[in-house]
Amino acid sequence: MTIANQWSDIQEWVGKSRQLLIKKLSRNDCGWADGSENGHQNGVYIPHAIRESSFFPQLKNINPNKPHIFESQLKNIWPATGEIKTSNLKHYSNKGPEMHFTGVPKGEFAGLTPASLMIGGILREPVDDIQHWFMIVDSASEEVELLEAMFDLTADFHYGLFDPAEALQIQKDETEQLVDELSVALKKGSLAAFIATVSKMPAPEILAAEAQRVFLQQQQLGDLSPYEMPNPGDAIMKISRDIEYSLYKRAERRYRAAEVIRIITSGGTDIVSSVVRGFPDLDATFLSASQHRKSRAGRSFEQHIARLLRDGRIAFEEQAVTGGRRPDFVLPSLVVLKAKKRTFEDAMVLSAKTTLRERWKQVAMEKFNCALFLATVDDRVSATAIDDMSDQGIHLVVPESLKKSKETCYSGKTNVITFREFFDEEISAKRPSYRQT
Repeated sequence: MTIANQWSDIQEWVGKSRQLLIKKLSRNDCGWADGSENGHQNGVYIPHAIRESSFFPQLKNINPNKPHIFESQLKNIWPATGEIKTSNLKHYSNKGPEMHFTGVPKGEFAGLTPASLMIGGILREPVDDIQHWFMIVDSASEEVELLEAMFDLTADFHYGLFDPAEALQIQKDETEQLVDELSVALKKGSLAAFIATVSKMPAPEILAAEAQRVFLQQQQLGDLSPYEMPNPGDAIMKISRDIEYSLYKRAERRYRAAEVIRIITSGGTDIVSSVVRGFPDLDATFLSASQHRKSRAGRSFEQHIARLLRDGRIAFEEQAVTGGRRPDFVLPSLVVLKAKKRTFEDAMVLSAKTTLRERWKQVAMEKFNCALFLATVDDRVSATAIDDMSDQGIHLVVPESLKKSKETCYSGKTNVITFREFFDEEISAKRPSYRQT
């Protein structure tokens, strides 16, 4: 894998394109580059819908003796390495609807984190008669988060074609509205009043509650009981990664923009002096934005898990302090957990983390002679990390769609269960006393 693409490079190539392809890579799409999966593949599977679109050249049968094979070649650029490749496109119609995109740079696909992205485009103005370009963006990089925000990629996104101009239109509309509001406030001398209306970011519990309300309204549900939904994990993933994040971005844009205008205008009419003198405050504002964005998601995720437990009428305590440790959730209670005469199954600890990385190791310290579960909506956890968690006695609880996804490493792992299995088997079947009537 090459060094992570600079965001400016991605923006440059996106800006030169008239159509974009974004595909979340499955383990088959990149495992071959590590020598661990499907070594004969040496490329990416292209879905039927993309194959039949106008993004790739039309495939033709060129060998009458093999009428089931349709193929073409594609000259393309890989900006991250500067390589120009002549790739092969093949559809084996007797094997399925997908097309093989082979003859790609192996190094680009090696060592990738699960759920990384391939982004490609058709250039408005070809470079040396080459129209197509491709980049691989590792899901552990900040660039992936920026791409997800730019193109509004939802938690259940797998692949899609985009017109760069149309994809960004909604974001531009919201931005223009904010520009108009700030401009009017400046002209009328009411900037202070406007800033006062957006002087604070909504608290995590407020954002979480609003996201839950929007989801319940969309799904026409009365509450978030996990026993009233077929896939409670997918519901939590949509609420936290899609609905709440959208609400957060809108609030953040208004708050940070107003704060920047306040800093710049407080230095007087000379814009140059204002920016230079106000740089420390501007720097602190942007640093705060980055840190707040990362910490917000975790706190809100806990709010969503708590709502599932409450609406499911499951006994629990949040953030119960015991022995200097503070597990996210203790089930059914701290009293039961600390009881001297109890069995291993009488109590459990449930932690919640939207993204894991190395932070799952903190959970391993929360051992209380009971089952230890870690809920997450992270699709980027490596097979090695999952196995390491198993060695530490940690059971992962993941959304239903992620457990069976080809893009994650969860399938076949015995220490990974779905939210559905957690509530049905670990609570209702094994520990029915946790449920309150």
